[in-house]
Amino acid sequence: MRKVLVAAVATAMAAAGPALAQQVKVGFVATFSGPNAALGDHLYQGFQVGLDHAGGKLGGLATEILKEDDQLKPDVGVQVVRKLIDRDKVDVVSGVVFSNVMMAIHKPLTESKTPMISANAGPSPIAGKLCSPFFFAASWQNDQSHEAVGQHLQTKGVKRVYLMAPNYQAGRDGLAGFKRYFKGEVLGEVYTTVNQPDYSAELAQIRAAKPEAVYVFYPGGMGVNFVKQYGQAGLTKDFPLYSAFTVDATTLAAQGDAAVGTFTAAFWTADLDNAANKRFVADYQKKYGSLPSTFAAQGYDAARLLDAAIRGAGGKVSDRDALAAAIKKASFESVRGPFRFNTNNFPIHDFYLVETVKAADGSLQQVNRGVVFKDHADAYVGECAMK
Repeated sequence: MRKVLVAAVATAMAAAGPALAQQVKVGFVATFSGPNAALGDHLYQGFQVGLDHAGGKLGGLATEILKEDDQLKPDVGVQVVRKLIDRDKVDVVSGVVFSNVMMAIHKPLTESKTPMISANAGPSPIAGKLCSPFFFAASWQNDQSHEAVGQHLQTKGVKRVYLMAPNYQAGRDGLAGFKRYFKGEVLGEVYTTVNQPDYSAELAQIRAAKPEAVYVFYPGGMGVNFVKQYGQAGLTKDFPLYSAFTVDATTLAAQGDAAVGTFTAAFWTADLDNAANKRFVADYQKKYGSLPSTFAAQGYDAARLLDAAIRGAGGKVSDRDALAAAIKKASFESVRGPFRFNTNNFPIHDFYLVETVKAADGSLQQVNRGVVFKDHADAYVGECAMK
């Protein structure tokens, strides 16, 4: 009888052991250094709030986050991703601010069947011909916010615009998206160097062109420099400034009054009236002492998506195919409201017009001015072979 009991206990312990030891390892890659470090910080902070809301355990599993800085260098991004895959044996990767880094790491991730949940970058090739059952965007496809501004200016009746963006994948995607919906005359389409600090020459060209409006995409430190210089040059009154990912909670304090009167478009705003968003905004403010940005909201949704997926996969994170399938069909409460993946694993969602204003108390605020697109799908889904 004793031998039977010992055997039974040993069998039970053997069965319970792996479950007790089971964990999920998440590689979180983003730009954490240089003038655009705030973007990576906000992504990571939003992810951390999502982890908090999961009780510190994604999918109920002990969770280890391995944080890596890609330094906004594609080759460094590849190095850290290969380390995460080969040495650290991560189960999933998330994060990534810039599309040039995402394009570089896409191949090693998908070839190794390591699920990737982008918390920001959504390059057009990955939404189209390079789509993969192991790549998911918890954010958007690069073109979409730009398309919303293009649509707004088209509806507004603006006829002549001037366009500017940094010369890399997201910059080219952004202006392509804007032009997809804006049908007026483009007086200039200028691509500047990534992290260019001075825009005086380009501002002189804008003044000479005399557009009805200017549209730009300059995230992070680039946006701080551009908006401040635009305001200092006195251009805002004559040439209204529209943008995406240029004026937000990561840049507004540094831009100051130069940002007042500018417009942007986004899939999310801090004042969206849904329970998930109210909880997120309140807890982010409590944890970090400031309003979250869209980058933080995307990081949060990435964590909540992963939490739901791991539960859907029954905690079997080592089965990459099962985990990817669970991510695809995971159901969670997004801060943006209704969330669903298109066939290319990019979201279909709403987009809003947002104005930066100065409140009566002197603070700068971003105010939701209404829906531009309802249930908006990206333009590249038809190029994706997945169904």
